[in-house]
Amino acid sequence: MEKIAEICCGSFEDAKQAALGGAKRIELNSALFMGGLTPSIGTLKLVKEQCHLDVVAMVRPRGAGFCYSELEYETMLEDCRILLENGADGIAFGFLNPDCSVDVGRTKEFTALIHSYRKVAVFHRAFDCVENPYASIEQIIDAKVDRVLTSGLREKAWEGIPVIAGLQKRYGSAIQLLAGSGIHAGNAAKIMEQTGISQVHSSCKDWHIDSTTKGNHVSYAYACGKFESSYDVVSRVLVQKLVRVVEKQYEHYK
Repeated sequence: MEKIAEICCGSFEDAKQAALGGAKRIELNSALFMGGLTPSIGTLKLVKEQCHLDVVAMVRPRGAGFCYSELEYETMLEDCRILLENGADGIAFGFLNPDCSVDVGRTKEFTALIHSYRKVAVFHRAFDCVENPYASIEQIIDAKVDRVLTSGLREKAWEGIPVIAGLQKRYGSAIQLLAGSGIHAGNAAKIMEQTGISQVHSSCKDWHIDSTTKGNHVSYAYACGKFESSYDVVSRVLVQKLVRVVEKQYEHYK
């Protein structure tokens, strides 16, 4: 099975760096510092026109959790349609009820919409808030979702290896498992080996300084410490390193 290193991108520039680093697929967002929100149509169009990448576009209208109002859901449906009509190869989304169980109705409706365009439906890390990953993934499979992005219900995927491995063993033939959070070239091979998964998700993050982040009496910083006047970007070098590791895994399994 082919091994995939999916790169989490927050801009057209990020996507360019991912492509130059050898990535084949990205998750396209805006506002990665908030966990990733819906990208602009302009960003999507430029990526599809200038980068040879499969693009999974995020549909997420705000930060915080994943239990949305009716107006937010209406917005998400419209964003989903527009992104698909402008070249998105898949959509990442996640719907939970107030008790952190999967909102099955909205998940089914969203997946049906995505599949009507013959594109890929991805349930993102909202999954990591559920109480029972096994019962939840069965609901997601029943909704005909194609892929789940998960850290194994832990902050970092390395910590969630037992859950990811368990999900892969039980359900890997029914749905794709994509491990994400804290994955890089230094740990990707071990995570893949110990879980049996074939896909990893990484931000390959670096930082660029913007001297206009702070004035004399105001600050627009979202990072702390030495990165206070910086913003996060995808590093082509880190992408290259991760892709090499993943491709070596592919050769190992051939």
